Amino acid sequence: MKKTPSHYFFDNIQLRQLILPLMVEQLLSISVGAIDTIMVSSVGENAVSGLALVETINILLINIFAALATGGAVVASQYLGKNNDKKAREACKQLLFVATGIAIVVAVLVIVFEGSILRTIFGDVGKEIMEHAMVYFFISALGYPFIALYNGGAAIFRSMGNSRISMRTSLLMNGLNVCGNTLFIFGFGWGVAGAALSTLLSRIIGSILITRRLNDDSLPLYVKHLKDYRFDWQMVKRILSIAIPSGFENGIFQGGKIIVQSLVSTFGAASIAANAVIGNFSSFMIVPGAAIGLALIPVVGRCVGANDYDQAKFYIRKLMGYAYVTTAASSLLFVVLKQPMFQLYSLSNETMRIADVLIMMMAVGNIVLWNMAFAFPNALRASNDAKFTMVVSIISMFTCRVFLAYFLTGFFHLRIEAVYIGMLVDWLLRSTCFYLRYRSGKWMNRKLIT
Repeated sequence: MKKTPSHYFFDNIQLRQLILPLMVEQLLSISVGAIDTIMVSSVGENAVSGLALVETINILLINIFAALATGGAVVASQYLGKNNDKKAREACKQLLFVATGIAIVVAVLVIVFEGSILRTIFGDVGKEIMEHAMVYFFISALGYPFIALYNGGAAIFRSMGNSRISMRTSLLMNGLNVCGNTLFIFGFGWGVAGAALSTLLSRIIGSILITRRLNDDSLPLYVKHLKDYRFDWQMVKRILSIAIPSGFENGIFQGGKIIVQSLVSTFGAASIAANAVIGNFSSFMIVPGAAIGLALIPVVGRCVGANDYDQAKFYIRKLMGYAYVTTAASSLLFVVLKQPMFQLYSLSNETMRIADVLIMMMAVGNIVLWNMAFAFPNALRASNDAKFTMVVSIISMFTCRVFLAYFLTGFFHLRIEAVYIGMLVDWLLRSTCFYLRYRSGKWMNRKLIT
């Protein structure tokens, strides 16, 4: 491995210490939803359906809270690169208060209008499913401020190059969630409410732990004297300049996926099941790339803050190289082990035939395109180029993934393959646009801090 120059911000050991815990955290994030669904399945299909409906909304909102955390991380990282620790700490304080405040407003709106929201989005899904969904939605909403607080704290630690804290906290939260599910669902028989309550309690504890760790004034970025908080619009505006485009981009992306999912639902049970299984597999295939994408934010952000774009390019090339190698390894592993893993799902022959085609399409896409389409844009966001990534992502989503899927289905009578072709063309367009933006140099010298 080529040695990192000594004057650079991160050596190889520091990069590994940043990336490896992020990979573990990404695995935990993927696993927790699957565990909840499995444990709730003992209550019945209606309970699982109600939980699944609400989770589509929760994922959308969590992505918005994550976008706020990204905005704060970019600003704090750039101030660290500029050697202005005081301003970096102020950015962190503003992030925690603003993100939590927005999450409280969202939680109140959901609690007041939960029935109207669910009926507007999902229509008439049946009385029992709706009852389960409303219970899960109400308790989930109580946890939104704690999700925002945890995400903000985790982003701050990543800005310092320390992802071990959030990994350990995530491990504890997942352990508490499993124990809580066991007690509330199987012990007390509380069903969906028990699953939601367990998740809520684990998030409360996780947010408390990570914010308490931020009180340590030996850290470069510590957050103390919260009672003396004063709203700083200029700092908040810098955070929102990254957060709003990223949040809007994430929201539109999830909305596009829901539209495409409605098309998949018309292809029959075998295609629906195969798509669900391959979706699960893909989430694990891209864990390395997703983790490295998160690492790009503090690494590139610090270089940009120091106005050292040669160093930023060095790390972008280095980390993207890691992303391609590790994503290829994980994708090929799933291809090799596909048959025994298919057996775990007890798939029919028809479903297995479809899944066999889809996993090959997904693996090729992950290896060749995914990192450039989804991990690399974080380097642009870290340099205050979030509006460009937002515009490209929205145009690509609807012109390729949505339109092309419906076009191929309607005119060429393709089925689930049309959805995956549209997805891969979407990834190709994103990758091309982001690469050309990088080569043009227009992402550089876009001042966010002074």
